[in-house]
Order: sequence, then structure tokens, then C-alpha cells
Amino acid sequence: MKMLSLLLFSLLPLTGHAELNVIADLGGQDAAPYFEAVNKQPGMSTEEIASSPPSLVVQGEAAMLPVFTPELRPGSVADRPLQLPGIGALFLLGDDALSRDWLKANAGALSEQHAAGMIVNVADMAAVRELRELAPGVSLAPASGSELARRLQIAHYPVLITDTGLTQQVRP
Repeated sequence: MKMLSLLLFSLLPLTGHAELNVIADLGGQDAAPYFEAVNKQPGMSTEEIASSPPSLVVQGEAAMLPVFTPELRPGSVADRPLQLPGIGALFLLGDDALSRDWLKANAGALSEQHAAGMIVNVADMAAVRELRELAPGVSLAPASGSELARRLQIAHYPVLITDTGLTQQVRP
């Protein structure tokens, strides 16, 4: 009897194994059929699963929003010399009245300098589009400014950072 129990327990793991399915998306077949059982809710037919719309996936810049940089806020920036050879012209701003006025007033000079702008505090794509409309031809992208703020000891924006310094005064 003891021997029979030992034999049954040793065979039990062999009968309990499920078939292993390896799923890989190499650009060939659609993997959707593998997920039907996962997606199926009680009382839902296979046809309902196939016809249900895919969930909305936010892509591109919208996926990066909102951007919030706690180290930076609107305010005055004192001119300060820097030694940053090769940085070009980079500016930081947010979605606020001070930044909008600064961008509108300096759009031409920023464009002439081929300056790239980082929107360091912005909630949505509508605000990003509005800022871009204020400065056509000027590159603007939502991005965190935390690392720059720490490294350059900046607490306020809007600010223009060049290889020779940082300032709020943009000169053509």
C-alpha cells in the first residue's frame, strides 16, 4: 500500500502539466486569437469580442503629457555666464502668461538662432499647439526640465540657455 501511494504521488506531476504555448510577435500572424479567452467576459460571445473597438492608446507627444517640472516655475532670471560649448540655443518655458508673452515677443530672434524650446510645465496637447502657434518655425517640445534645473541651478523660466550663458533677454 505504501509503495502504491508513493508510485501515484510520483506520477501525479506528470499528469498535471498543461501544454505550453509560446507567443511571439515577429510581424507574422495576428496574436489576437490567443487573447480571446482572456478578453472574453461571462456571457460575451466570440463575435462581440472581435467587434469590440480596441482601447485608445495615446501615442507620440501626447503620451508624454502632462509634463510637470517641480524645480521650475515662472519668474525672473538674472543673466549668468556659462561655459557650455556646443549647446547651441535652448530655451525653457511653460504654459503660463509670462512664458506666452516672452515667446511671442522673442519668436523672431529665437527662430533666427535656431533655438529649440522645452515646454517644462504643460498639461495637454491643446496648450502645446497654442504655444507653437505663438512662434511658428520655432521648435517646441514638451519635456521635463528637472535635470537641467538641477545641473544649471535654475529655478525660473522663461530662460534662454546658450553656450556662453543664460538670460531672459533674447538678442537677434
